[in-house]
Amino acid sequence: MAVKIVTDSTSDLSPEIAKELGITVIPLYVHFGNETYRDGINLTTDAFYQKLVQSATLPTTSAPSPGEFVEIFDKLAKETDQILTITVSSKLSATYESALKAKELSQSKARIEIINSLKIVSALGLIAISAGKAAKAGASIDEVINVVHSSMPRVDILMALDTLEYLRKGGRIGAAQALLGSVLKMNPVLTLKDGVVTPVTRVRSRAKAIDYLHDFATGFSQIEEIAVEDATTPNEAEALVERLSSKFPKEHIYRMKISPVIGVHVGPDVIGVSVLPKG
Repeated sequence: MAVKIVTDSTSDLSPEIAKELGITVIPLYVHFGNETYRDGINLTTDAFYQKLVQSATLPTTSAPSPGEFVEIFDKLAKETDQILTITVSSKLSATYESALKAKELSQSKARIEIINSLKIVSALGLIAISAGKAAKAGASIDEVINVVHSSMPRVDILMALDTLEYLRKGGRIGAAQALLGSVLKMNPVLTLKDGVVTPVTRVRSRAKAIDYLHDFATGFSQIEEIAVEDATTPNEAEALVERLSSKFPKEHIYRMKISPVIGVHVGPDVIGVSVLPKG
């Protein structure tokens, strides 16, 4: 029986990619006051940003409950005896803890393994894709775990933002706090290091920020996959894909959308690139 892969909605996998690779995506939650939405299920990115602009207070986010993971594990256990879950960084969300608790609570006889990716957004997405491809090719759960552990230290991500205010208000700013306080209008570029948001640089314009992402990605000689993602600026993202496709095969460049849960923390004008170089 094939290994079943589970990840969470912060991976920004499209329904099409998830379906093609047989990956189950468990949604996190976005809360606008008393209104609660399942990330990407009953709240699309477009609808989220319309609500965000109109909302007087910043929405909040929360992880899936252990019970929701148990439900998924028990359902998948009817199809397989091997389940691998890859979650968002435990330093940014309680999702990993929920999955661990669910493993204890599950009554299924399947072998359930949980990996804390220490990544988020398309960096997590590329790890999940590599796992999904291995599972689809017939790899055992131990072989898929090896693929994930090989991908995790290699995958790299940069995200360009227009402002750090959303990260600051949401309490996820981490070491990027160092970029706050400039009197100049700057575009911060961030990465993840050891599972935490970390500053890379800041540049003087949006165009320069996108050039920085392009130069970062094309600095790799050979890649397995690349992901380009945006929240509300698809034309910019498509233009970046076109630029990158002059060096890398287009079929290895994924287009993703930043999920509402991430949008709460990064704001509407984020654009990001993740690269999984060849090992």
